[in-house]
Order: sequence, then structure tokens, then C-alpha cells
Amino acid sequence: MIHEERVILMTKLQAYEDGEGKKDIATSNYFRGDYLGSQMLKSVITMTIAAAVFYAGYIFYNLESFMKDLYQIDWIEYAKMLLTRYLILVIGYALITYLVYAYRYAKAKKNLKKYYGGLKALNAMYHDEP
Repeated sequence: MIHEERVILMTKLQAYEDGEGKKDIATSNYFRGDYLGSQMLKSVITMTIAAAVFYAGYIFYNLESFMKDLYQIDWIEYAKMLLTRYLILVIGYALITYLVYAYRYAKAKKNLKKYYGGLKALNAMYHDEP
């Protein structure tokens, strides 16, 4: 005999598992620190590549003035200025990444807790039937 409540619950659980649940399950396979660390490492590497591409584009765009000033530039001060800007950019980006992925991790854990609660309720429905 078909129990309508069981079918509705099974449908909700399967919809979650096929949709958002895939990401949540993949996220929950990590410890919080490992997940956040890997995401921050990815973002720092990506930001480093983006900063290098941006700086190379800036140099090529202003190549004539850069070549004129090539021997007049204090390279130590120039390197300090570039490194300072890079570090500010990367630290800011890493902070934003940390906040975003900490929220996503907490949300995934919360959603999975509801999902497991639904599975327990479904199991109880099977054990309660005559």
C-alpha cells in the first residue's frame, strides 16, 4: 500500500540529493579547516595569476614611459610598492574567500542535518507500519 506521507518525504529527499545535496555532500567530506584552507589556497593562486596578468597588461600599455624611466627608477622602492599592493590585494581577497566559504560550509552542514533528519523520519515511517 502506498503511503502518501512517505512518498512526499522520499520525493523531497531525492530532489535535495539530486540538486543541492551533491555539493553539500562533497563539501561535508572535508573537515572545516581543510575545506577553508583548500579554497583559500585556490583563491590566492588565482589572485596571483590575475595580478600578474593585470600588471603585465599595465606595463605593455605604458611601455614607452616605462622604457624611458627604466634607468631612473629606484627598483627597491618600486618592488616594495608592488609587493605592498599585492599583499593588500591578496589578504583582502583571502579574507573575503574565508567569509564566503565559511558561510557555505556552515550552510551545507545545516542542510545535511535536515536531510539526515528526513532520512531518520523516513526510516521511522517504515518501522512504524503494521
